[in-house]
Amino acid sequence: MCSHYEAPTPARLKSAFGAPVDEQYQGELWPLYVGPFVRLNSAEAQEDGAAEYDISVGQFGLLPGWAKDRKLGRSTYNCRSETAATKNSFRTAWKKAQHCIIPAAAIYEPDWRSGKAVPTRIERADGGLMAIAGLWEEWSDPDGKGCFSFTMLTVNADDHPFMKNYHRPEDEKRMLAILPNGSIKDWLMAPAEASTGFLRQYPPDRLRAA
Repeated sequence: MCSHYEAPTPARLKSAFGAPVDEQYQGELWPLYVGPFVRLNSAEAQEDGAAEYDISVGQFGLLPGWAKDRKLGRSTYNCRSETAATKNSFRTAWKKAQHCIIPAAAIYEPDWRSGKAVPTRIERADGGLMAIAGLWEEWSDPDGKGCFSFTMLTVNADDHPFMKNYHRPEDEKRMLAILPNGSIKDWLMAPAEASTGFLRQYPPDRLRAA
């Protein structure tokens, strides 16, 4: 599971998605930090002059409507795709197909092959942005102050030639659901019943450890 990643700069995001980011965020993100996530603007908004994509800033760690405070995000920053439709924290966002992309310049995972956890920076082999499939929510605290939040979807990676090398040897291997560039718009438009068709292992030859 990924709890640490590197967000792209605002300039790189604008170049990739043609939309500005109006809020500040840190470059290195952990659960409860705020970072950028990408959604598709409605056809009506685009007709009124909006860009195709909207880039907002939200908490890394999903907050369902029933969450009492932001701290729940410490356990909801990743979501197992196999249980997203049924787990209480994620099922509403899944049912409503509140799909988003979490853009990342790189992710960090622990390499245990030496017997110790070695934090390892992982990026796309071509240097492009990782488009991580996610779910988003809008949440309000007891005082009525609202915020966005998001989670990264994951898939099993026990047989993945690259990602099976990370995390503890005895643990199930998981990896983020990274989408190819050509699937980004389709994912953002997909209905709930089509969601699982996008959540596959990313090809190992398209990743590299730095």
